[in-house]
Amino acid sequence: MILLIFLGVLLGSLAIGMPVAYALILTGVAMMYQLDFYDPQIVAQNLLNGADSFPLMAVPFFILAGAIMNKGGLSQRIVDLALALVGHIKGGLGYVTILAACILASLSGSAAADAAALSALLVPMMMKAGHSKALSGGLVASSGIIALVIPPSIGLVLIGVTGNISITGLFMAGIVPGVLMGLSLSVAWWLVSHKESVKPMPKVPASDVRKTLIKSIWALMLPVIIIVGLRFGVFTPTEAGVVAAVYALFVATCVYRELRLKHLYRVFLESATMTATVMFLVAAALVSGWMITIAGLPAQVTALVAPFSDSPTLLMAIIMGLLLIIGMGMDMIPIVLILLPVLLPSVIAAGIDPVYFGVMFMLVCSIGLITPPVGAVLNVVAGVTGTRMVDLIKGVWPFLLAQTLLMILMILFPGIIMMPYKWLMG
Repeated sequence: MILLIFLGVLLGSLAIGMPVAYALILTGVAMMYQLDFYDPQIVAQNLLNGADSFPLMAVPFFILAGAIMNKGGLSQRIVDLALALVGHIKGGLGYVTILAACILASLSGSAAADAAALSALLVPMMMKAGHSKALSGGLVASSGIIALVIPPSIGLVLIGVTGNISITGLFMAGIVPGVLMGLSLSVAWWLVSHKESVKPMPKVPASDVRKTLIKSIWALMLPVIIIVGLRFGVFTPTEAGVVAAVYALFVATCVYRELRLKHLYRVFLESATMTATVMFLVAAALVSGWMITIAGLPAQVTALVAPFSDSPTLLMAIIMGLLLIIGMGMDMIPIVLILLPVLLPSVIAAGIDPVYFGVMFMLVCSIGLITPPVGAVLNVVAGVTGTRMVDLIKGVWPFLLAQTLLMILMILFPGIIMMPYKWLMG
């Protein structure tokens, strides 16, 4: 009965258009009434405790680092470097988009921010070169979601906090899958772009490539600092967020000098607004999350999936398929906050490594951001480029298929994630 109340109130609230945070609080209250111990003080205490987490402090700092990066010229340097390296190849602007997205992903951790930056910088260039607007926008959207898998992913931070999984471990495990996402997009782009008669850009002289590399070296050092610092225990993931924000601010104001003091207010305001949205969602999720634990829902779900526990691959396929369907209509953050606490005990009981599950969970959530009918990242690209959503959906499907096939491959062969992860963790 309690499971039906959980699903009914939550889905009913979302169906009538209630904001996700309030739907989560209402769901927790409804479950309290069902168990006959409703107390407003418990609701308030869980709201406070939900945001009172040291690891979660990484979120606002990584958001701030991404905003500074986009406003302070770091994104532009990365795009310039990618243009110099692969712009001359046939279909080169597509490979530029993918390469730039992989590098930007290691700086910002935000799919929406990366997609917006790449849309503004590269889609006009791709259209001018002769590429389809819909195809260009679809590639940018598909490349932007890599930011949720490659560290420092904000989504992986949320998974680590919500599931009590090592955030450093998730970061290390996300490196290879993120790179493979870029490679799968490159294959898909090669298949669709070779049909277009687009003249490649002239090859950049080696001397100019070196100059561009030197100009972008300050931006490229940020992911190196973060990964090396985490791997050798120099700082925690939360402290890595502070390092990223301070470093990005220093480079943007003192090295590239494109971020003026008068612009800082707008950057801080945008970052604070996004942080408040995320943190309120996390706080609200603890109200329903606490009730999920009290009501024993994880044990009920474990009992439901018990017949599949002898086959971890089949269990993962079922869970990932379910998440992919849910991701078509729900954003990444509420999926993590609502479903991860419910599903994780079942996964652990089946002998599946929680780090592997966390990375796969985020991979599927990221695919959901470019899946119609909602597709949050698709909406970002559509808004920045002025592309109709129906056209963008047509342009994204080859890349959506490539990412889905990669997901299936990682379900069948977990070693793709776990072997590099174990090597990186020593």
